[in-house]
Amino acid sequence: MAALGWLPTRRRSATARSVLAGEASAEAARKTAQAGADQLTEAEAEEADLGLVEEREAEEGPAEPVFPVAGDDLAAAFFDLDNTVMQGAAIFHFGRGLYKREFFRRRELARFAWQQAWFRLAGVEDPEHMQDARDSALSIVKGHKVSELMAIGEEIYDEYMAERIWPGTRALAQAHLDAGQKVWLVTAAPVETATIIARRLGLTGALGTVAESVDGVYTGRLVGEPLHGPAKAEAVRALAAAEGLELERCAAYSDSHNDIPMLSLVGHPYAINPDTKLRKHARTNDWRLRDYRTGRKAVKVGVPAAAGVGAIAGGAAAAIALHRRRK
Repeated sequence: MAALGWLPTRRRSATARSVLAGEASAEAARKTAQAGADQLTEAEAEEADLGLVEEREAEEGPAEPVFPVAGDDLAAAFFDLDNTVMQGAAIFHFGRGLYKREFFRRRELARFAWQQAWFRLAGVEDPEHMQDARDSALSIVKGHKVSELMAIGEEIYDEYMAERIWPGTRALAQAHLDAGQKVWLVTAAPVETATIIARRLGLTGALGTVAESVDGVYTGRLVGEPLHGPAKAEAVRALAAAEGLELERCAAYSDSHNDIPMLSLVGHPYAINPDTKLRKHARTNDWRLRDYRTGRKAVKVGVPAAAGVGAIAGGAAAAIALHRRRK
């Protein structure tokens, strides 16, 4: 990959592969966001507006300063995807959609189903499970055209993802858009899938894992590593440099302690539906909390957010249902 001249020289604590993954994701995000801005139609904008469900819950505790600040074009918002914007993991829903289209067999679907069931039960990202899922996805898409997977991704969003968007988090993202700020998804999911979700929600674009392609065909390899943990922070840092943003004025939102590096970059970190480690870190560092898993908003830092992870939709049951429909 060619050197990215707009990146500042600095000391890096992340691995070289994390830096490469972050910079590749930032470059891909800027290209797709610009293409999307050129092609956005009035109908698509209206469709995105329909996804917004405003919160009507009473405020707890003292009023917070007005945020985001309208007209602050040096600020932007960065949202994790899995369990922050959407219930469950995007890559697992994508796997279900590919199975429906006979990209792989029942045995592989059973593995996706177990991973999804585990993810929803635990409510946190386990690097080993996520890596296994990504390896499975890479092997499945190898040799397929990028354009083919993008078209299928649009269908899968409607089938499995649209109804899983958290209305509360969606409202937070809309508040930044209404203030005139750009809003980016930041996820370990493939950048193509993340870009589809961002566009359907009316967001600016997405930072995601970049899978290598040659002449528009997937090779089955990644550029750098999955956009996870430190790599997410590198992607946000690279995008902020390219966009001329001041990170101290930006906001970031996540459910996972794995994203503490990304959350620590910005001046306004939020813990959304936080796992135990992130909730503890948020309290210690006076970060804001929001928990939408029970419909209650945790505004006061130091007041425990609701612990439930919502109803456990068994992945195995989903697999059985899909199999029955194919008969």
